[in-house]
Amino acid sequence: MKLYALCKKTWAMSLLIFVLLVSLTPVSQAAAFLSVAQSLENQNNSIQTVKGYVVGQPTGTSTVIMSNYPNDYALALADSANETNTDKMVYVQIPSNLRSTFGLQSHSELKGKSLTVKGTLTSYFSHPGIKSVTSISTETGGTDPTPDPTEPTVPVEDYYRTAAGKTGNTLKTELHNIIDHHTELSYSAVWEALKKTDEDPANANNVILLYTGRSQAKSTNGGGVDDWNREHVWAKSHGDFGTAMGPGTDLHHLRPTDVSVNSTRGNLDFDNGGTEHSEALGNYFDSDSWEPRDEVKGDVARMLFYMAVRYEGDVSDEPDLELNNTVNNGTAPYHGKLSVLLQWNAQDPVDDRERRRNDIIYSDYQHNRNPFIDHPEWVNEIWN
Repeated sequence: MKLYALCKKTWAMSLLIFVLLVSLTPVSQAAAFLSVAQSLENQNNSIQTVKGYVVGQPTGTSTVIMSNYPNDYALALADSANETNTDKMVYVQIPSNLRSTFGLQSHSELKGKSLTVKGTLTSYFSHPGIKSVTSISTETGGTDPTPDPTEPTVPVEDYYRTAAGKTGNTLKTELHNIIDHHTELSYSAVWEALKKTDEDPANANNVILLYTGRSQAKSTNGGGVDDWNREHVWAKSHGDFGTAMGPGTDLHHLRPTDVSVNSTRGNLDFDNGGTEHSEALGNYFDSDSWEPRDEVKGDVARMLFYMAVRYEGDVSDEPDLELNNTVNNGTAPYHGKLSVLLQWNAQDPVDDRERRRNDIIYSDYQHNRNPFIDHPEWVNEIWN
């Protein structure tokens, strides 16, 4: 009887252990995916399922574009839908059979969506990636809220952290380093970007023209007399960069303007005085300068301050742009008149429309900011 009781007790304990093991097995299977951060740490050619948010399309080792996607071949995932640091993204090579469903050119609405991707963890674009993908699926309810374009994706003070406490040329150099190497647009892509950056807040079908202040239909962009076109506030002949990607397509100084008004302004430097323009009332011009209306004087000044910091000639195909206190600068890489621009910066403070434009360019297009919109006081730290 004692032997029987012992055997019975041992059998019961074994059964209990078996039941516990069975009940625990589904729990381990339920978490059978990696976060993006885990996938970055395990680029070991293993086959894994990774879950993350679509943040854009990779086009190079450290380049991910957030709009105007060129094809359906790739996407980038991150653990946050608002991520902009490529070091925190994994690049996914989309197989041909899934491109029509998960390619960003075909489905730009996927940006911000949560996906699970199964494939081999291995380098893609010389960056941590997922290749030989066998499945991609959307996560129900897995979309981060669309960020408010008036809220920067990175806190402003964090963005400028390394500039704190600096002055003069040291500050100018540090700001250059912060805003350098932005995502560059083609000149044709500028059309669509301006329709968003300069949208009339009272009418989503229109843009506000810089010099006239007129609200005009987005669809009327072109070269006709009453159309609007792309004004280079830093005249593109001042440095002879034309419409080349970089300075020639930089949204921080490109604005929609009336075609004939743009033609009159031409490549004039900025200064006070002259004859009032008949179509752009409040704007004045003479043979060597242009004075914009009071409402955008500070906007113009801060755009030029940005250009003088962003383009320092440290890249072979970029000009070294500088402000000076003269007019008639011609094709030299200079723009004036600095003393007047300093007055305009103080006279017309930064407004909400200017801040919103800066945030949209940062979050949706170039991923860099105009420091003098965020910190207009830095103007005097550098140029006074």
